[in-house]
Amino acid sequence: MQHHELSSMNYKPTLVVIAGPTAIGKTAAAIQLAQYFNTVIVSADSRQFFREMAIGTAKPTPDELAAAKHYFVDSHSVTEPFSVGDFEKQGLELFDELFKTHKVIILVGGSGLYIKAITDGFDNIPNADEGIREKLNKELEDKGISYLQEKLKLADHAYYTQVDINNPQRVIRALEVFESTGQPFSSFRKADANIRPFNIIKIALDMPRERLYDRINNRVDIMMQQGLLDEVKSLMPYRHLNALNTVGYTELFDYLDGKITLNEAVEKIKQNTRHFAKRQLTWFRKDKSFHWLQADENLYKNLLDLLKKQLL
Repeated sequence: MQHHELSSMNYKPTLVVIAGPTAIGKTAAAIQLAQYFNTVIVSADSRQFFREMAIGTAKPTPDELAAAKHYFVDSHSVTEPFSVGDFEKQGLELFDELFKTHKVIILVGGSGLYIKAITDGFDNIPNADEGIREKLNKELEDKGISYLQEKLKLADHAYYTQVDINNPQRVIRALEVFESTGQPFSSFRKADANIRPFNIIKIALDMPRERLYDRINNRVDIMMQQGLLDEVKSLMPYRHLNALNTVGYTELFDYLDGKITLNEAVEKIKQNTRHFAKRQLTWFRKDKSFHWLQADENLYKNLLDLLKKQLL
């Protein structure tokens, strides 16, 4: 297939998602595709938004950022609250603009929830009043889960029959929405209304586990050489923020607190990152709309072959 054969074809605006576990090579694959389609990359990585977190989040390098225009990298400060709902809203506004000038856009990342926000959207469920949640947690403590289950059964029978009623968080979430709004939780759950005005092709990358784990271990060593410890030291004043309660940072905070040695911290980062990669793979495997490709030397060719079939 000649270069640009695909990019000159006529098709509806299409979002190509490149997902997969950490350290598998998503950035490199996304850049190759962005250059092929002469387009841009939007990051769906819940930590690369934050300017202050560079090394530990394995952000694209300056060379990679120069090779293709990236959005949602260094776009926010850790001190600004930025939720997955904010990402959905800002992301969709951005796509409205970008699709005016691009036929294909690449969405790349390992944060399943953030990818889902763009591709499927979330139910427009309102935030509940803090005080209500505290009251319900207290009722759970004092009167037990069965008391809350009964409350939910009366307030929202439809949701009561669907939800895992033994999961206190789910029960409390439904009750707090009901008590905040007077509307049953089930009345807000309309994900099927979130139809996107663009086609979506979802691709996930995989590789043999041993090879992936080697890449993760090696990447952590490189991060340490690049100065991850100094980055974490500079973030000590923000350590209470949610963005920093994350692998690569919490382990080094423990070292700086004198709880573990530096070697132990580095080994923990490797171990926790391997566990994280496993969870990412599990998340993406649950979504049957993904096309899986091996992240090997034939990846670029296989990506173009797959897109050729999907874009027709």
